[in-house]
Amino acid sequence: MTPQQLTLSYSQRVLAMLAMCALLMASGTLTRQVHAESIPVVAAAASMRYAMDDIAATFERRTGQRVRFTYGATRSLMHQIENGAPYELFLAADEESVWRLADKKRTEGTPSVFARGRIAIVAPSGSPVSVDGELTGLTEALAAGDVDHVAIANPEVAPYGRAAREVLQKAGIWEDLGSRLIIGENVGQAAQFVTTGAAQAGIIAYSLVASSKIASLVTVALIPEDWHQPINHSMTLLNGAGETARALAAFLKSEQARAILERNGLSVP
Repeated sequence: MTPQQLTLSYSQRVLAMLAMCALLMASGTLTRQVHAESIPVVAAAASMRYAMDDIAATFERRTGQRVRFTYGATRSLMHQIENGAPYELFLAADEESVWRLADKKRTEGTPSVFARGRIAIVAPSGSPVSVDGELTGLTEALAAGDVDHVAIANPEVAPYGRAAREVLQKAGIWEDLGSRLIIGENVGQAAQFVTTGAAQAGIIAYSLVASSKIASLVTVALIPEDWHQPINHSMTLLNGAGETARALAAFLKSEQARAILERNGLSVP
């Protein structure tokens, strides 16, 4: 074998090794992508965070199947779905959003109500606001000038924010709040404003403060249900939903899921 032939053979072997490495790396990347894509993403209202964390853990223990959640304001999630976001199941905090998607042929099957929410007034430790369901303490603290900020979710995109606006209007203090009202992108952010002390009070989802993760940080009082429109949590499978998403939707109607929802401050039809 000539030196030229030896050099050529060596070069070929190097190229072959590099090609093999590239193939293995691509194969590994593809495997990771397929594995990641096999876990469906569920769009869920922020008010459901703690309940859904519990349900997802129970669902995985029972079935071995995993799901991932994206939490946000219901209308914001709806717009993401309209713009092609790859969710497989939508858990909204209202009925209108899921039916709007159904009317646009973005869903499979008929949307259904799986839970009903409540709203509550909450205040952090040391707040000058005395909490009560009729908002008397908040009204008095506002009149005394003791309140800098009251937190709610954005009424334009979050059903719990819309309900909060309704109860503040019923209590006759919506206009009085003015610049003291701070708006969260979703009800989860509104809850953060209260738990961190950025707001002296807030009107948020009871399903968030019923959780032990927040309950110890605030005082809570439920607001009468007839002070606002019903908050019906609805769900719908989205086009292209896989078997895991379908299994989760079915599990959400089970007795075990009902118990978890009720433990997290939601009622079940």
